[in-house]
Amino acid sequence: MIPFINIGPLSIGTFGLMMWAAFVVAYFVLNADFRRRNFAADPQMVIGVSAVAGVVGAKIYHVLESPNELMAAPFSIIFSRSGFAWFGGFIAGLLALIYFARRYRIPVLTFLDACAPAAAAGYAVGRIGCLLSGDGDYGQPTSLPWGMSFPPPALVPSTDVCPKYGMPADCRVHPTPLYEFIVGMVLAYILWKLGEKVIRAEMPQGVVLAAFLILSGLARFLVEFIRINPRIYLGLSNAQLASLASIVAGMIVYAMVRRRPAIAEPDAKPLRESRATRS
Repeated sequence: MIPFINIGPLSIGTFGLMMWAAFVVAYFVLNADFRRRNFAADPQMVIGVSAVAGVVGAKIYHVLESPNELMAAPFSIIFSRSGFAWFGGFIAGLLALIYFARRYRIPVLTFLDACAPAAAAGYAVGRIGCLLSGDGDYGQPTSLPWGMSFPPPALVPSTDVCPKYGMPADCRVHPTPLYEFIVGMVLAYILWKLGEKVIRAEMPQGVVLAAFLILSGLARFLVEFIRINPRIYLGLSNAQLASLASIVAGMIVYAMVRRRPAIAEPDAKPLRESRATRS
């Protein structure tokens, strides 16, 4: 594992590096979606602010998830370079996107439809950071041929986890970040194609968002069964409860929009008009 890349006195965390790569990938996907929808919105600004909001939200959610650890060592928990909760980042990022939809005068559902493929692709790339750093997002012991071990210097070595399952310290575990990378990229492709149908008025606006919430929630819910996260309620992990909330939210969104008439052109100010106004 390579949790840090050391260049002289400089130490670069691979998790943070891959988060940066995830935002870059999300930017290119979002920029392409904005262009095909002719949105008068700045994808660089949207990604930049949403990224900061997501990181802060993920850290706050993780801190609130571990009150005992926070009370024992508040400074190290708050300012550590590990410990980020996906759901907290999702909520904060979603609020930032809603703000931008209002700012650019684009219907919220339409704007979130455009952001969904970028979110899926960015999430997928970010999971490679979990793999490289060995931050404990891997799964339980497995005998499958693609199982991996995460020895020191991993942030959470699997050598400390395997004995808890009655396995040798050098056992292999499910590389769940790889699973999520594959699923995330497939989901981004599906959402992109759904977006084409929405733009052509074959499906109502909001369908892409609904699909993102349902499918990403379902994927995370299922992968958690082989993760090492603790179970907190009814045999489910905190991430699984959050995933169920995502699935339910997606179903509600779909129920709201499925009978709405499809609109060929998004109700947004054209990009070329925006540029002419600025000039």
